[in-house]
Amino acid sequence: MFTIGDFAHLGRVSVRMLRHYDAVGLLPPAHVDPSSGYRFYTAAQLQRLNRLVALKDLGLTLDQVRVVLDEKLSVEQLHGMLSLRRAELRQQILADESRLRRVEARLRAMEREGAMPTDEIVVKPVPAVRVARLTATAASYEPEDIGPVIQPLYPELFERLGRAGVAPSGHGIATYESAEGDQVVVRAGVTVAVEPSAAYDFEVVDLPALAEAATIVHRGTMDDVDTSYQAVAAWIEAHGYQQNGFAREVYLNYGEGDPADWVTELQLEITKP
Repeated sequence: MFTIGDFAHLGRVSVRMLRHYDAVGLLPPAHVDPSSGYRFYTAAQLQRLNRLVALKDLGLTLDQVRVVLDEKLSVEQLHGMLSLRRAELRQQILADESRLRRVEARLRAMEREGAMPTDEIVVKPVPAVRVARLTATAASYEPEDIGPVIQPLYPELFERLGRAGVAPSGHGIATYESAEGDQVVVRAGVTVAVEPSAAYDFEVVDLPALAEAATIVHRGTMDDVDTSYQAVAAWIEAHGYQQNGFAREVYLNYGEGDPADWVTELQLEITKP
């Protein structure tokens, strides 16, 4: 048998937690010395301790852990539960990292207020372009709503293009439109050189030419795109223009390699009021 200290060391838990697990009846010691009150554990009890800690790390309460342990789930069942929880935690980490990048981007935008790089903005006509595209709706224009909607659209679009034997002929172009309430219609497209056909499981449409657009080249992850958008907004207002609808995002270099190397042109149609 092992003392409570040795058992805690073997199980990588604290003595305090072992005493708590004993107090709530989850893991009583195998033997308690009647004269000294010292607790002793067996190596076989490590199995129950491992399951207890794993289930607790899944986010279960101790009462829920007790129910699961009493049901004596198999190793395979526990492994499945842990794998699911691991995937959830990884997703949460990615979401937190993305949120942190957005906070940092907001801070950088605040630091550059009043000194936006408006000299980087080019006003030019944008020709009409034919795209194949898929459409979905996001709850709002907030990054946490847009990202999960538009990101899966492109892999799905390219898979459908491949099945149809249609090769992209240019860059990806995303467009956005206001919908009911805060909702935004998100369209993920890529330039193609084919005629529209009912045989395709994607749209083929012509994006109209823009007579005049304020454009800026954004470099890096789209988590940082707010700074570029706000630079264009400052320029539009300073030069007496009016924005006409959401921007087009033209992905000149995107989705492969280091996000720091991504290049996106933002095109905002402008008119004189």
